[in-house]
Amino acid sequence: MRPPSHGRGPQSCRRLDTLEDMSVRIRPAVDEDAAGIEEIEEAADQLLVSLFRATDWPAPDAAAERLALPGFLLIAEHEGTPAGFVHVLDLAGHAHLEQVSVLPRYARRGIGRILVRAAMDEAARRGHDDMTLRTYADVPWNAPFYASCGFIETEPDSEALRSFVAVEERLGLLEYGRRVQMTASLTDSVI
Repeated sequence: MRPPSHGRGPQSCRRLDTLEDMSVRIRPAVDEDAAGIEEIEEAADQLLVSLFRATDWPAPDAAAERLALPGFLLIAEHEGTPAGFVHVLDLAGHAHLEQVSVLPRYARRGIGRILVRAAMDEAARRGHDDMTLRTYADVPWNAPFYASCGFIETEPDSEALRSFVAVEERLGLLEYGRRVQMTASLTDSVI
């Protein structure tokens, strides 16, 4: 018997327009990508800083630290230039989508969706049944976007997942809006 579904699986993150027309290549990050990863995250964070009029937004994680954590980090290249990345943590055998960032000049072209789909596919390939993330509930390119990729709102049900809430509190992220956990099944196929 299958466990209950938490979404519609990696295939649900496909868009019906012309993603395939865009020359985007996904590849694993390497140490030499560290400066570019930081630049991408910093630029993408500015969208939230502007939206929230935040004066004390937390600095991005150092890319070298990201690269050293258990899990994987994928880079999206457009015509050979890094345009975005996705970082998935593997904590106690659990896949957690920690960060998706796309350079603003590449926004609204499907690169974030391509990255999420690639992360879901890679996590499934590594044997994970589902993937979680934490995000803002009411920011259009946050929870509503992830919902379109098959993620649904869930409650943290382990110490590791509850620890993400504590980190968000410590960083002051809750003052800018409701944060939610979302989960997607990586084993369900779309009919």
